[in-house]
Amino acid sequence: MDILFKSKKLEKECNNSSLLRRNHGQRRSDLIKLRLTQLRVAINLAQIGHIPPARCHELMNNRKGQFSVDLDHPYRLLFVPAHDPVPRKDDGGIDREKVTAIEIIGVVDTHE
Repeated sequence: MDILFKSKKLEKECNNSSLLRRNHGQRRSDLIKLRLTQLRVAINLAQIGHIPPARCHELMNNRKGQFSVDLDHPYRLLFVPAHDPVPRKDDGGIDREKVTAIEIIGVVDTHE
């Protein structure tokens, strides 16, 4: 899958191991790198749902349309489909099989 980033700062952080480690600690930075690798090698978003530890799922309420994968609890790597328009199913849901590009929007605690 193609991976874009919300900002140059986030892209630089995610592609620099020492910067990731400094900002997030060793465990979370290792998990961020793992999740980014898993996302890059996937053909589409539907394949990520089959990786149990990642627990890829669409968020709700004020984060509707965003997806997350688990890092270290309670942190998640957040992203959105990088398609305009976002591919939809007949029922209006996002068609994960047609999502082949994503935009990373941050590393956050979604429970705050």
